[in-house]
Amino acid sequence: MAGWVYILASKHYGTLYTGVTSDLVGRAYTHRAKIVKGFTTRYQIGLLVWFEGHDTIETAIVREKQIKEWRRDWKVRLIEESNPGWLDLYDTICR
Repeated sequence: MAGWVYILASKHYGTLYTGVTSDLVGRAYTHRAKIVKGFTTRYQIGLLVWFEGHDTIETAIVREKQIKEWRRDWKVRLIEESNPGWLDLYDTICR
């Protein structure tokens, strides 16, 4: 995949963050390790609860912008369709 859209959470039904990257493992690690200070550090957001791969970074960016405009309940529904227990998916992408 050339691009990834992802959603991080602070906890089950907690604060959400939507992002885009070309390196999902590296970016998720950066959030988890709180390497860069900002929104995710301030609100203790580090659980990877949803992600989606795209063939190009451009299509991933379009999708990220779409999801960022969504209401919170739509994002929750998206997460729960593939991850109803809000499990941290980080270990599944590191294999």
